[in-house]
Amino acid sequence: MAKPLEFTILATHNFARASIMRLPHGEVKTPVYMPVGTKGAMKGVTYQEMDDMGCKLLLANTYHLAYKPSGDLLEKIGGLHKFINWKNNILTDSGGFQMVSLSQLSEVTEDGVTFESPYDKSTMHLRPEDSIHTQNQIGADIIMALDDVVRTTTVRPRMKEASERTTRWLDRDIAAHRRKNDQNLFPIVQGGVDPNLREQSLNDLIQREANGYAIGGLAGGEDKFDFWKTVAQCTAKLPNDKPRYLMGVGYPVDVVVCSCLGVDMFDCVFSTRTARFGTAFTDYGFLKIKNHQAANIFQPIQDKCQCQACKSYTQSYLHYLIAKEEVACHLISIHNLNYLIQLMLNLHQSIINGKLIEFVNEFLRKWYKKEGQIPQWIIEALDHAKIPVQQI
Repeated sequence: MAKPLEFTILATHNFARASIMRLPHGEVKTPVYMPVGTKGAMKGVTYQEMDDMGCKLLLANTYHLAYKPSGDLLEKIGGLHKFINWKNNILTDSGGFQMVSLSQLSEVTEDGVTFESPYDKSTMHLRPEDSIHTQNQIGADIIMALDDVVRTTTVRPRMKEASERTTRWLDRDIAAHRRKNDQNLFPIVQGGVDPNLREQSLNDLIQREANGYAIGGLAGGEDKFDFWKTVAQCTAKLPNDKPRYLMGVGYPVDVVVCSCLGVDMFDCVFSTRTARFGTAFTDYGFLKIKNHQAANIFQPIQDKCQCQACKSYTQSYLHYLIAKEEVACHLISIHNLNYLIQLMLNLHQSIINGKLIEFVNEFLRKWYKKEGQIPQWIIEALDHAKIPVQQI
């Protein structure tokens, strides 16, 4: 292919886009949800199972892979694709998120960030150059710029410092990138929920040529009205002909709403993390398999679902297993991942068919049936996206 990413918009509905993203390891239909295999492994799910359910793009984390098995080892054997025997695409996070998730173990300066390992208490000094070098060794199809990440609710001046440092680090990321012909470096828009800082970050990053852009610094406890308005501000400004990746967002309602606002890519650990606590995704919200009611339900998690769990087992059986066997968490993880992958494929097709309004309203009617009311932030966000919502 002429360049490592080609993005073709097939159909639109106002801000929403159904597209094909062509990467070195195959085509990806967008909007797309990316399962998270942080340490180069999916918790409770094999890569063959991921392939079987139609996953074309998944995420791994540079910080954790740099510790084990190490960038040097992955480079020696030909990259992460070969190491895990994965034929489809991979995106690697830069390690920036660990500045938040491991904030008690890290210190940030202009040069980079120093972490204390949660494994053996050793230290790692991660500069933009180091992150990019390791990602070049890992060989992911999409690699992320190292950004200065702070909690979404952080206020000035630290938020301003982080946003501006992210731009300065981006120039170092770009200079360090040695595999421009087969790896795509995505900058990350920062600025919290401050519209002025977001605007400055957007303007700065768009001046640097990239094959795609990410929206970072959200899904960290901010108000949902601020959340959707920040997403809308970013998608309105970012180039129309490049994919837009909303980092760390994977709650079913959020991915539907943000797809309508013009986002193309999502990731989150929520689908498998909540599965390990016995919670499954359904069209009607979350189903807690541990609850005693499930013991007497001899139906699958969701009718017509084609995942391994739903084709083979009842809620009653999974309820029996959940307290005794790890295989229950495995099966619910498969279901949740399949649910999100299929949700995105169906949303993609609804845009192609000119049926997005009907798709969104049907999704919301089912999801909020128990509550009896759709939250106001969703109604306002979709009104901005010119998608009328029928209140329940």
